[in-house]
Order: sequence, then structure tokens, then C-alpha cells
Amino acid sequence: MTVVGPFGLSVRDQALEADVQAGLAAVEEGLLDATKSEVPFITEAAQHLVRAGGKRFRPLLALLAARFGDPDAPGIVPAAVVVELTHLATLYHDDVMDEADVRRGVPSANSRWDNSVAVLTGDFLFARASHILADLGPEAVRIQAEAFERLVTGQILETAGPRDGRDPVAHYLDVIGGKTGSLIAVAGRFGAMMSGADDRIVDVLTQYGERLGVAFQLADDVLDIASDSHESGKTPGTDLREGIPTLPVLRLHERARLLGAEEDRALCELLASDLSDEDRHREALTRLRAHPALEQARRDTVRYAEDARAVLEPLPECDAKAALVQLCDAVVHRAG
Repeated sequence: MTVVGPFGLSVRDQALEADVQAGLAAVEEGLLDATKSEVPFITEAAQHLVRAGGKRFRPLLALLAARFGDPDAPGIVPAAVVVELTHLATLYHDDVMDEADVRRGVPSANSRWDNSVAVLTGDFLFARASHILADLGPEAVRIQAEAFERLVTGQILETAGPRDGRDPVAHYLDVIGGKTGSLIAVAGRFGAMMSGADDRIVDVLTQYGERLGVAFQLADDVLDIASDSHESGKTPGTDLREGIPTLPVLRLHERARLLGAEEDRALCELLASDLSDEDRHREALTRLRAHPALEQARRDTVRYAEDARAVLEPLPECDAKAALVQLCDAVVHRAG
């Protein structure tokens, strides 16, 4: 067994490992090239998160999906770069909305410079992604546009909150299906499509990416509560501090509503208070880490990862399929 990339995927086949490593290196080169500008300050800001590293989960998925067709097809690496650039652009915008101070273990762009620079840098990355995408054909442009619409819709739904009578957990799963699942689904779809895989395989890998993307975000929700900043690359409890209702918090409210336990209601009240106070924030994190709601969120993560694994069943047995199965295990491992 060897390990590919910072996501820690184990690969049994040496040829597959070498090809994936070479593909990830080409994606990295493509990201640096796409973030260069004639204006040095723009280059510095645009490459800020690229150089900070990251799991490169989406490019990895695109490269593995391409193994079901011609993995050397010319559109695969550019498509992987497009998806990762789009993801990076959303991180610049997310950090402004969340007022985050740390991203991937380095100061966020908005804290290093200011909100305007962060937002405009995100826009710059969207523009560069669109420029590359235009060379991949009108079908690729349409797919990316639809995914981007879903991504933005998910963000708006998160901001607006669930409508009256709507189950908050179901609403949240719809939100992250748009915000996270849609783009990871595109990674699988682009990899398979650009490789010339048949439509049935493209559909399987699109569905797989959607389900794995939801599991990936749920694992992030758990990490936001359970990890330290070294493990997650951002300040623990960032979403908690900003009042963003991630799955562990939603499961806590659900439990308080259904069981009515005094300790659950008290924790809900604490989470609803001003968590900009460091002592209160620390107490909220400590109590939520010990609460059954966090374990329920872990179980939800496992369920979506298992759904993603089940979708792969029709694919032919090969090392690439085995690697995709291991990605499901890696996502679950992140959630503990």
C-alpha cells in the first residue's frame, strides 16, 4: 500500500499511483499558472490559498474517474484545475461571510488583507476557471454553470434558513448537497466525461461524487467541533462562533425538541448566546464534544459515505474502483 496526496488515499497498484501522482502534479502546475497575473499583488493574493496546500480532493476524484476511459485524454487535467479553482474561489468568499481568521493553517485572505481583496480575488479565480472551461466545450460550460447555480442556491438557502414547517436537518442536507455535493459531483463527472467513458459510467461517478460530497461536508462539520486547528487547518468552532447551524448543532436541537432534557435545552441556550466571548465559546465546544449529538452526526457521515460506496457497485472491478471505495473510508476516518 502507498499513499497518494495529502488526503491520504492508499493505492495498491504502483502504475495507478504513479499516474495519479503525475496528474496531481500537473494540476498543481495548472493551478499556479492559472493564478498568475501581470499585477504582482493579484498573483500573491490569488496564490495565497493555492500555496497553503489542501487535500486536492476534487482533482483526485477527477483523476480517478478518468481511469474508466482514457486517463491520458487532454481535457482531464484542465477540468480538474477548473473544479479546484472554483472551490478555492468559494473559500475566499466563505471566509468573508464567516469572518474567519485562519484557512488551511495560514491567515485567511480577509484577515491578511481585507474583505474587499478577498471577495475580488475569489472573483478573479472564477474568471480564470471560466477561461479554462471555455476550451473544454459547451457541454462542460453548461455542466459547470448548473453546478455553480446549485452552489450559490445552497449558500442562499443556508443564509435564509428553513421555511416554516421544514425539518431543519432535511433543509441542511439540501443546503450542503448544493454547496458541496454539486461541485464534487462535477469532479467525478468531468473526469469520466473527459476520458470518454460511456454515459452509464459518467452517471455513476456523478452520483458517487454527490453522495461523497455530502459525507465530506458532514465530516467537516464534525471536525469543526471535534478537532484542533492543526488537524482541521482552521480555527475550531468557527461555524459555532458564527451561529452557522451545522449538523451536530441541528442534531442537538432535534434531541432537545424530541426529548426535552434540561441539559439539552441548556446547551441550546448556550449556543444561542454570544460566542465571541472566548470562555463561553470554549465551554460550548467542550460540552458539545461530549454530547450524543456529535456521535449522531458521525453516524450520519458514515451513512452518506456508505451510500456513495453502494453507488459504485455497477463499475467494473479495478484498482481505480478500489481507490474510490477507499475514499469513502477516508471520509469516514476524518469524522472519527
